Amino acid sequence: MPLTATAVKQAKPKEKDFKLSDEKGLFLLIKRNGSKYWRQKYRFGGKEKSLALGVFPDVSLKDARDRRDDARKLLSNGVDPSDIKRAKKISDGDAAANSFEVVAKEWFETRMRDKSKSHQDRTWRALEKDLFPSLRSRAVTSITAPDLLAALRKIERRGAIETAHRAKQVAGQIFRFAIVTGKAERDPSQDLTGALKSPIEKHHAAITTPQEVGKLLLAIDGFQGTATVKAALKLAPLFFCRPGELRHMEWAEIDWEKELWIIPAEKMKMKQPHIVPLCSQALIILKEQQLLTGRGRYVFPSARGGSRPLSENGTEPHLERLAMVMTQ
Repeated sequence: MPLTATAVKQAKPKEKDFKLSDEKGLFLLIKRNGSKYWRQKYRFGGKEKSLALGVFPDVSLKDARDRRDDARKLLSNGVDPSDIKRAKKISDGDAAANSFEVVAKEWFETRMRDKSKSHQDRTWRALEKDLFPSLRSRAVTSITAPDLLAALRKIERRGAIETAHRAKQVAGQIFRFAIVTGKAERDPSQDLTGALKSPIEKHHAAITTPQEVGKLLLAIDGFQGTATVKAALKLAPLFFCRPGELRHMEWAEIDWEKELWIIPAEKMKMKQPHIVPLCSQALIILKEQQLLTGRGRYVFPSARGGSRPLSENGTEPHLERLAMVMTQ
């Protein structure tokens, strides 16, 4: 006699496991602890077998019957449903191992380890906030250009056009990493050339005349802030280096005898050591700064502790603000 939804729901556990039979080999196995499992009994290759169809109440009586009928169709075509289920489980496992999130994290750990902290943080935000929500569990081989574009369109809709372009670049690097590691065959981001809105071009304040440079130097000299930040601001126009290189300057990198600042290759983008001559003004500033921070590692340590350098917000906003005032 076929089961009813009420009978399935009201079935109570006993001292031993027992079965409630439905039709065509389907039965409900009720365990002593009260758990209820759907099973399908069938024969294949002359052997009696059992196929797990799910757990009640997640799988209802109707769902269990649908799964039973699907299994019977496979049997009628000479296919063992247990083999299909096993193959699907392996396939799902492979897909999970090659999901966008897994490959992205592997790429991040491999290719981002030598990048600056700010670059690492910016890249991780692009992954966690903009790409993972839409692509996290997708196998890299299954992601198409429209799939990636849909994720990028969400960024565009909140007005973050430049962020959308950066996210596209990050995604492209991940897909190319997947290609070289044998996890994918192509990079769908290449098909999205011109698909995103163009970012609005911004012109930053710039000083282009000797008179303006003089005004900036006077403004820096009158800067009301910490001695360390002021020293960094005074050296910036003398070195013409990247702000991050200046902030990460170490006392061990200064050759006082040869009057040089030697930035090691591992700190440089091109992986080549960079030598900065120290003019007399720079030497005076550095010697004054040495009295304040010479016992530590960094020339310009963070106010929060000498074990790390001055933060990105420690110098750049001040310098940009002073430059903007001078050009107004």
